Amino acid sequence: MNGIHDLGGMHGHGPINPPPVEPVFKHDWERRIFALFIGAFGGGHYNVDEFRHAIERMDPAHYLLGSYYEHWLHAIETLLLEKGVVTREELDRTMATLKGGH
Repeated sequence: MNGIHDLGGMHGHGPINPPPVEPVFKHDWERRIFALFIGAFGGGHYNVDEFRHAIERMDPAHYLLGSYYEHWLHAIETLLLEKGVVTREELDRTMATLKGGH
């Protein structure tokens, strides 16, 4: 496979300089996405291969601009929508509520 997510070994992206001490979660929402992943995975809604494939199907620009847990959120949304666990309307309504709209 040769997709945008296959960047390992490619040149021109600059050095990787992780901080010497980095928290597991930089933001509280990342912790919630991790918990959502475990709940949906443990509930049998998808397997690891499906999860990875959902990330690989992301729009290349979105993939490059998104963070690690944004990739996870995209995959969870994609799979739960595709499998009929949630509807687009339910997801949109929940997102509006989280953003402060009703």
